[in-house]
Order: sequence, then C-alpha cells, then structure tokens
Amino acid sequence: MEEKLVTLAILTYSKAQILKNVLENEDIEVYIHNVNLIQPVISSGVRVRIKESDLPHALRIIESSAWLADEVVKEEPPKPEHKKKEILIPVDFSEYSMKACEFGFHFADEIGAEIVLMHVYFSPVYMPNLQYATEGYDVPLGKDMGIKSMLESIHNQLDDLTTKIKDRISKGEFPDVRYTCILREGVPEEEILHYARTEKPLIIIMGTRGMDEKELDLIGSVTAEIIERSPTFVYAIPESAKSKNFKDIHKVGFITNFDQRDLVAFDSLITTFKDYDFAISFIHLNSDEHRRTWNEIKLAGIKEYFKKQYPQLEIDYHLVTEDHLLNNLDDYVKEKQIDVLCITNYKRNIFARLFNPSIARRMIFHSNTPILVLK
Repeated sequence: MEEKLVTLAILTYSKAQILKNVLENEDIEVYIHNVNLIQPVISSGVRVRIKESDLPHALRIIESSAWLADEVVKEEPPKPEHKKKEILIPVDFSEYSMKACEFGFHFADEIGAEIVLMHVYFSPVYMPNLQYATEGYDVPLGKDMGIKSMLESIHNQLDDLTTKIKDRISKGEFPDVRYTCILREGVPEEEILHYARTEKPLIIIMGTRGMDEKELDLIGSVTAEIIERSPTFVYAIPESAKSKNFKDIHKVGFITNFDQRDLVAFDSLITTFKDYDFAISFIHLNSDEHRRTWNEIKLAGIKEYFKKQYPQLEIDYHLVTEDHLLNNLDDYVKEKQIDVLCITNYKRNIFARLFNPSIARRMIFHSNTPILVLK
C-alpha cells in the first residue's frame, strides 16, 4: 500500500524549491503540488508534501531555521564538526552533586562519553554588588577570609570530591570513565550556560532538592535558570531519586501541549535514547473541563500517530487536571510508576519567565521524580 503524503508547508514556488532541495539532500522524497504550469515562478501558495514517516525528520530541519540560510543553496554544505562526546555536571560539593555524578558516570560509560565536572565560585570582592541568588555556592566572608584562602578552600573541596569519585570507582560503584575538572569565577548559571553554548555537551546533569527539602526563592535557583535557558538537554535529579542510570528507567511521562514542537522534541528524545527500552505515557495538562473530550481525542490521535512512527514503543496517554497541578501530577506519577518526566521547555521572553513560571521550573522544587528537559 502506498504511503500517505502530508503537507509540510505552503510556500511561494521559489522557497518551495529551496526547501525541496534541502530535504532531498537529506534523502527525503518531496512533492510540490498546486504549481502554475504556465508561469511556475509566479506561483503562490504551493504545497510541499512528503511521506508521513519522514515528518519528524523534516520538521527537525525546518525548526533549525537554517534551511533558508545562504549555506543551504551552496553546492557543498558545510561539513559538521566531529567533537568528542561530553556530559557536563555542575558541582557544588553537596550530596546533590554526588547524586548527579553517580547518574552521569553510568550514562557516560553506556554511551562512550567523557565527563566534565564544573564548579563556579564567586569572588568575595564582587559578591556584595551582585543581585543574583547564590544557592549552594555561598562563600563564607569571615574576618580572615581572603582571595587566597578562599581559593585554597575551593581546591581542597575539589580534591575531596575527586578522592570520593576515585574511591567509588575503585569499589566498582562508579564505572571507570575519563573525567576532567573545571573551575570558573562568576555567576554560576551564566558560566554554565556559556560553557554549554561554546562546547555543546550532549547533556547537562544536575542535582536538585526534593519536595521535602527546604524551598528557596524560585527565581534564584541555578538549576531553574539552566533549565530555562540551556541550549541542550538538561537532566535534573532530586537527591531522593531512585534511578542510578538510564537502564533503570522503564516508563517516561511526556508532557505535551499539542504543539508542533512537541513532535520534534519527541523525535529527538527517541533518537537520542534509541538504545534504551522504556514505555511512553503522554500527559496533557487540562485547564478547561469543557474541552476535556476534545483533548482526549487529540491525545488518542497523537498516540496512534506515534504508534505508526515508532511501532517498537509501548504508548498510552492521560489528562491531568491543571487545578492543583503539581499534586495531581504527583498522584499520576505514583499511580502509573513514572520514572522520569520529559518536558519541552520552549524559549520564552523575560516577562513570561517572571510572571508565568514554566511547568519545568515549578516541577524542580516540588517533585521527587527526575526531570528531563528537551530542547
């Protein structure tokens, strides 16, 4: 049976031709419909159609916003850089950091990656003038505390951390993975994000507090800022989380808002973690009971689509009422035994971030379930 065609975009004829060339270079068959056969150049609103199975791949190309750039019309596209695989683990010498190291080392061993442990510290000279929250990165400002003694203290803490890691490697609790340590001076979230943008690690793995821990200001959390602005995947692990590596993850809850970007994010999730076997539960946060039936129909449609695209996956779906959102989500996670919650955190402007905190940011401070933020 011939595979169904779907409309990817409606463009002018010239742009449709550019997109067609780009997609065909990626081995995607493209068909252009509604072309003016007499004067094709002045055609407007032509349909670019592809096979349904190619949709996630094609959307990922379009979402990159690179297909209309000058480079795509050149005869030879730029060659991708071949870089070593890296996993970035920001550390603050707490138990949260050791939890992140435990997970990160096992994951790095499974995918053949290297670990980068990063600690960011403030200089006491500048700290009084900074208005950033410094959760987990406080430097004691005593009478005899100078720059030299502060740095000695940080180096001692870093030595203690590496000693603990070596000890756990020798006991077989951590796999023997290559790792390096980096010290940076500045605002923790800014330095971590700068490294993520320039070095492009595969994922950032960070520890965070669980729901029973003391809750600090939501705006000030380093982990929350990284989640909001990171260009790469972020995996936030509460200290009380049970799973020690991705092999322990059997069921993933994927929160969807019926947005096209969810499709791209889901394909990225499955592609990145294709070597792991887990079931998927689609979750929609239902804010309007009058639309509940329609939302269930949408979820059922999403399930059927992904069952066709990824027949190897076990998929179900559920609506969670947005009233008392976090408690309802907690109840669902416990009932369905969800191991990880996946959230797509789209880029939002500063006003949206301040006045309407994302579900990812709120979940960090509430849940004992690890959160994987997709980009």
